[in-house]
Amino acid sequence: MAGPPQMSILRLALMLYPFGAGAMAVNLFFASLIGSWVGWPVLTPVQSVLGGLVLGVPATWAFARHIRRLMAQAET
Repeated sequence: MAGPPQMSILRLALMLYPFGAGAMAVNLFFASLIGSWVGWPVLTPVQSVLGGLVLGVPATWAFARHIRRLMAQAET
């Protein structure tokens, strides 16, 4: 008897991307606030969202790989 089909890393990453991009945008914005303590400019929310869209890709891919490994481990 065959088990349920395995979810690909790409499909999992596509489902998680909105959360990863949002998390990276928030982290980028707060990092710019901390950077303002040493004189760096504070990013606007729009700049943070655009940066989150870019930085969200590798972060989400790494997280999807981690989740897929955990799913494979749970199946055994």
